[in-house]
Amino acid sequence: MRGKVCLVTGASSGIGKATAAALATQGATVVMICRDQKKGEAVRSEIQESSGNDSIALLLADLSSQASIYHLAKQCQDRYPQIHVLVNNAGVALTQRSVTIDGIETTFAVNVLAPFLLSNLLLDQLKAGAPARIINVASAIQRPLNFEDLQHEKHYNGRQMYGQTKSALILLSYELARRLQGTGVTANCLHPGVVSTDLARDVSLAARLFLRLFASSPEKGAATSIYLASSPDVEGVTGKYFSRSREVRSSQGTYDEAASLRFWDICVQLTGASAFLPTDENVQNQ
Repeated sequence: MRGKVCLVTGASSGIGKATAAALATQGATVVMICRDQKKGEAVRSEIQESSGNDSIALLLADLSSQASIYHLAKQCQDRYPQIHVLVNNAGVALTQRSVTIDGIETTFAVNVLAPFLLSNLLLDQLKAGAPARIINVASAIQRPLNFEDLQHEKHYNGRQMYGQTKSALILLSYELARRLQGTGVTANCLHPGVVSTDLARDVSLAARLFLRLFASSPEKGAATSIYLASSPDVEGVTGKYFSRSREVRSSQGTYDEAASLRFWDICVQLTGASAFLPTDENVQNQ
């Protein structure tokens, strides 16, 4: 991975930290994207020391805020004319409904719109770094999209909301892969396994106890992300879903291309990202 620029969101803890550390050990230039500066700096120093790699950068962003994502993208564009790997790892799982500064349900904003927007804002840098890879950390918890209530305004259920956002992320990964055919940029997604991370901080006591007893370590959870980011075995592979570093099937609804086009348009409307995206006409002509 020497000479490769790798961005990892949510890199200050859990799977993101383990992914960043492994890529640093392989010699990559790692850009940690974190929300908390103090925590991010501490992890950055830890990774530099453990890997012997000084090429570790820290950029701050609140991925629930679209203004913050646009600012983050501008920083990346200015500093890194070529990007080779983008790991959209950050995510949240909430038990109670909340909305972001943009008025969007928080789980939906962070788990879906943030990776959608960041990936598309950095497309020019990823194309310049081709062959390049976009990796979206999804989940085996997948629920059908309810287009009539995508943000659970009528009835909120945290687990259902989380599962719906992960299905949506897989749907977007497949659609992005179709739109990027021929560019040298691949887009894949994955299930990291059942992992004990900070993502579970808002779940019930019983769920936290279960995770403590039976969940995998963040290092094991990061294995598939690391594989997709660095392995020559998946060079050129795109539009696939992986678990335990193997290609597997995601839920049936995530293969609905009509739904993916409909949902893609919704994400464009919610983020204002249309200037950066391949159009439907471009996709149909490929």
